[in-house]
Amino acid sequence: MHETPKNTVSFKVSGRYALFTDPVTKVGGEKCSYHIPTYEAIKGILKSVYWKPTLIWHVDKVRVMKPMRTQTKGTKPLVWGGGNSLAIYTFLHDVEYQVQAHFEWNEHRPELERDRIDGKHFAMAKRFIDKGGRQDIFLGTRDCQGYVEACEFGEGEGAYDQIDELGFGLMFHSFGYPDETGKDELSANFWQATMKQGVLHFPRPDECEHSRVVRPMTAKTFELDENQKPVEQEEEAI
Repeated sequence: MHETPKNTVSFKVSGRYALFTDPVTKVGGEKCSYHIPTYEAIKGILKSVYWKPTLIWHVDKVRVMKPMRTQTKGTKPLVWGGGNSLAIYTFLHDVEYQVQAHFEWNEHRPELERDRIDGKHFAMAKRFIDKGGRQDIFLGTRDCQGYVEACEFGEGEGAYDQIDELGFGLMFHSFGYPDETGKDELSANFWQATMKQGVLHFPRPDECEHSRVVRPMTAKTFELDENQKPVEQEEEAI
């Protein structure tokens, strides 16, 4: 039995549509969703709920609550050069997931060390989960609005609780950003995705079987009281 990590939160996220794609390999105007969410997409939801550069969110597990269904629609993507084109997108339809995740301090940002106050960040994260998020929630893309609410991970009946194992092959997992890895590069991580009894147990990004460098990149600079408020000030402003 694995011990629950410190600063762990759980919540439910749902939406009418979702579009989880591999941002590294997708080309052209056609998009087809994975059948399950990516680690990066769930991490994006967590950062919309509550995030500061002081911390890093780690997605521990995701439970698929509703049957995986797809719906194909013709959409008109934004074309910067002008023109009027039609693209075919295959979305997931009527999705709901339970998420369990925790945050750890970003050790690559020693300049934010005095902002590492366990109780206050944890309380803020829980508060914004109860409020439905600090920013708008999206399920993979801005076309797919999502909704967050607090829940106990494991409660209720899921669509795949009785299925021992489902394999989804090699999937995009996450990006490795410079401020989280300490390297001046953007990398992409991949994993052999497997769901057991309806639950995806995600490896940490540095535990993924495959990784590749996408391009050079440097981390943005943050300084407390300059371009970043200490958590005490943010708490007082709510």
